[in-house]
Amino acid sequence: MRINQFVAQATGLSRRKSDKLIKDGQITVNNISAYLGQQVEAKDIISYNSQTLKLAKSHITLLLNKPIGYVCSRDGQGSKTIYELIPDNYRKLKSVGRLDKDSSGLIVLTDDGQLTQKLSHPSFNKQKIYLVKLNRDLTIEEINQLQNGQIRLDKKPSLLKIKKQRAKLYQVTISEGRNRQIRRTFDKLNILVTELNRIQFGPYKLADLKNQIWIKLS
Repeated sequence: MRINQFVAQATGLSRRKSDKLIKDGQITVNNISAYLGQQVEAKDIISYNSQTLKLAKSHITLLLNKPIGYVCSRDGQGSKTIYELIPDNYRKLKSVGRLDKDSSGLIVLTDDGQLTQKLSHPSFNKQKIYLVKLNRDLTIEEINQLQNGQIRLDKKPSLLKIKKQRAKLYQVTISEGRNRQIRRTFDKLNILVTELNRIQFGPYKLADLKNQIWIKLS
């Protein structure tokens, strides 16, 4: 097993962050500084800041239906956090694919570094689907602009797949994870997002919760 994979699984961090720990000299193998790409075996002693790391026997993953008004960080800085909605023993879990305070819907929390990587890294192209309510209906020209990448954020095209549900309500699908991407993209057209609810993230669906606020996956 590669050292970054071991560190990711043992800590719940992404492989990118695990690589940074290794590069910064915070990971040792048998009391010797680890190096990127190093292979490790079960007999090896891997440590992080002098604390021995061990692989968890199993990972924990929760699906949460985040209400409006909650933030996804552990320290809400005065705001309510999603960690207030789940039992204390799950507070170590990391949220994947955050939603802003004014948005609602599906959040995945896990201590599985590999799952975090697969859901969040652009190379895996995981789709996220939202129900988005706007302050007005879109024109055909605007839909074409959104779907053809003519709207740009940070000098890069922002591709939104649009499907109208009813007046002012649209299903929006994206494969990226840029900060407040949907709101910022519509803002470029002077359109206000009045409601945003994520209903699917990769293989996970909001409907899987069956009206519960959170569930633990088997």
